[in-house]
Amino acid sequence: MKKGNVTIVVVALIVLIIVGTYVFFPQAIRVQYDDSVKQFETCQELQTFVKTNVEKSKGIGFFDVLGAPTVARTLTESQAAGAAEEYSTTNIQVEGVDEADIVKNDGKYIYVVSGQKVVIVDAYPAETAAILSELELNGTPQEMFINGDKLIIFGQESYEYYDYMVPRMPYSQRMFIKVYDVSDRSNPVIKRDIYFDGSYFDSRMIGDYAYVILKSYIYPEEIEMPEIEVGGEVKSACRCADIYYFDYPDYSYSITTVLSVNTQNDEEEIKSKNFLLGYSQEMFVSLENIYITYTRGWYEPIPLEEGVEIPTEQTIIHKISVKDGNIEYKTNGKVPGRVLNQFSMDEYNNNFRIATTAGRVARTLEQATSSNNVYVLDEDLNIVGKLEDLAPGEQIYSARFMGDRCYLVTFRKIDPLFVIDLSNPSLPTILGKLKIPGYSDYLHPYDENHLIGIGKEAIGAEEGDFTWYQGVKLSLFDVSDVSKPKEISKYEIGDRGTDSNALHDHKAFLFSKSKGMIVIPITLAEIDEEKYPTGVPPNMYGDFVWQGAYVLNIDLTNGITLRGRITHLDDEEYFLKSGYYFYTPYSVKRSLYIGDNLYTLSSKMIKMNKLDSLEEVNKIELPYEEEYYGYPEPVVR
Repeated sequence: MKKGNVTIVVVALIVLIIVGTYVFFPQAIRVQYDDSVKQFETCQELQTFVKTNVEKSKGIGFFDVLGAPTVARTLTESQAAGAAEEYSTTNIQVEGVDEADIVKNDGKYIYVVSGQKVVIVDAYPAETAAILSELELNGTPQEMFINGDKLIIFGQESYEYYDYMVPRMPYSQRMFIKVYDVSDRSNPVIKRDIYFDGSYFDSRMIGDYAYVILKSYIYPEEIEMPEIEVGGEVKSACRCADIYYFDYPDYSYSITTVLSVNTQNDEEEIKSKNFLLGYSQEMFVSLENIYITYTRGWYEPIPLEEGVEIPTEQTIIHKISVKDGNIEYKTNGKVPGRVLNQFSMDEYNNNFRIATTAGRVARTLEQATSSNNVYVLDEDLNIVGKLEDLAPGEQIYSARFMGDRCYLVTFRKIDPLFVIDLSNPSLPTILGKLKIPGYSDYLHPYDENHLIGIGKEAIGAEEGDFTWYQGVKLSLFDVSDVSKPKEISKYEIGDRGTDSNALHDHKAFLFSKSKGMIVIPITLAEIDEEKYPTGVPPNMYGDFVWQGAYVLNIDLTNGITLRGRITHLDDEEYFLKSGYYFYTPYSVKRSLYIGDNLYTLSSKMIKMNKLDSLEEVNKIELPYEEEYYGYPEPVVR
């Protein structure tokens, strides 16, 4: 066929697709989007907008949508007397922007979520560690901050109204923010007791201010404004006229509220801003801005040279300024593709950088349409630089921005680690790449020229264009020669079925360069090779045989080696009873160090071991009780 004829056929096919889209999805490519920020004048206008646009979105063809290093803190004047001179903190992404977690410590005391309680432990010295107090909460604590003598706890109180005569039972949630004065750790005093209609999404603490993101889902049939209760006084959290919105359809809406709470001044008024958004997916926070993103995954008009239009998928980015408790909406932008997690985003020299995957990842390469991209946006969120179409047919598994570089791991059958230069924001450039088996779910800086990766080993399937995931793998990469990155060490743990919380939660990853140490929780699965005399099939899962923390040595000379293991489980019955999943309240979730001791934490226990020899020093049983996940009794407010 001649070239001209091929062009005619391609254009004809595109036109046929578009015409078909008009026929079967009449709204699909006629939707026009207005990204300017607006405000409603009345509640009726809000309800009409939601009802109309949810209905409109039903005619839109949706796509199938598939930090800073942990640092040692030194003693300051504001800390409690008797604190250790050196201790680890939560593994965060941006220095100066703290992230809430289920465990916090200040070098003297440990604060830990245990079931429906928050427990305060006098943890240092380890030899005399003991529980000082237990905070009984009306609901389930999820995360917290410690700031000087103030403990800030976020949690969820669920309640339901029962009406068996209607097809849909209304469901509502309230989240709480509780601020305690813990000057006397044995007798915490509640200073602020805040309830909000909605669910807790995420939070950050910058200086003395905690910025909390909440979501209140709304139904088109009956829209109710969320209420806020402070110190027993209930009032509307916002008026309809206070809600910012963007004029485009979505299949689901929520009122996303950004609250600021002064953790030190209990009298300062709580400030907030409210936005009507689609499903909020990820959040990145710098010292001055909050970026909230979600994917707009439907057909949107894009003009082509042939004069037709094709579907696309975009990530919407909302930029909200925060400073000294003040919250101000700044602007919004958009980039093609979808975001993996917070580490796919970064702010640097007034620019916002973001990595996305666009298109479909399929079981065979021929069916896959995916590719990967890196975009640089200016402070107004206009794209000023881009690098597109990386690793066709693959998707991003991990990303890390560090200064003028971006490290990107994509995966299908092997793991390409891309080193990308961002020193010229308008011209992102690939410096080099490394292809090795397996992949990394999380990347962590070792130093400016070395990178730690944690993920899974993988074996390519002989019968198709895919792989079988194996055990957990840690890698140490040398990127000093950016054109030729190298894996200089790796350590594999277990067989297929082995897992770690650190693969999907960076707060479970403890690293100290000065102590040459990595600590990660591991649920270990192993295969009895004697059962397979002709060889173990790559798709075979192992049986669960152990759970606890792996303590690993790491340095540039010896690479990654095992220092030892710590478990909270003495009863093998847990493993014999396990099926496809493994659960016990003695599963280690977090680790930290204070002074010369390593502390591992599960819902039921804190265990203390010497950092060097891992000799057990002490352990404390926590007052954990199994939570009831059935329907609670209705609460009338």
